[in-house]
Amino acid sequence: MGQQIEIEFKNMLEREEFDLLAREFQLKEEDFHEQRNDYFDTPDFSIKEKKAALRIRKKGEAFILTLKEPAETGLLETEQLLDEKTAQAMKEDGVLPEGEVKQQLETLSVPPARLQYFGTLSTWRAEKKFENGLIVLDHSRYLDIEDYELEYEVTDEAAGKISFEALLARFHIPVRTAKNKVRRFYERKYQTRQN
Repeated sequence: MGQQIEIEFKNMLEREEFDLLAREFQLKEEDFHEQRNDYFDTPDFSIKEKKAALRIRKKGEAFILTLKEPAETGLLETEQLLDEKTAQAMKEDGVLPEGEVKQQLETLSVPPARLQYFGTLSTWRAEKKFENGLIVLDHSRYLDIEDYELEYEVTDEAAGKISFEALLARFHIPVRTAKNKVRRFYERKYQTRQN
């Protein structure tokens, strides 16, 4: 599947704001589809230390292995398709298949042999074209948490920022920092281990 740059703006939402935007963009229940993200790292969080994330996303019948890492603008995504058997083996044994993702992890000096499965985050997602980008509404569940998020995926960072800020202002939605899903997942997992 290769590599690509992802530019997106994010904002956490309250349930009422999520419902308002779903109505405004005429998104119905059948427009939402489940995505399951299985997260991986080494026991000492080598990937997280690089501000990167490794996941397998099940979307429909497809399994996509993705490594996300910081880029000059946005995030660099390295992806490869997996079959179900390989995805399951990775969850059970932490065995990373050969390919672009393994090569990219090695360039980050992350030892693929030390990978382990950390858990799953499920998201009900709907997407809609908006101006020069894609609006994404996410309702996520992980561990004992349920949250709501707005994303705006664009190719032009400057124009995207203007559109995104105008959208929030139009619906009187306060700016709320949205950490990426894997960071929210790991922070909650760490909190539950502390208690």
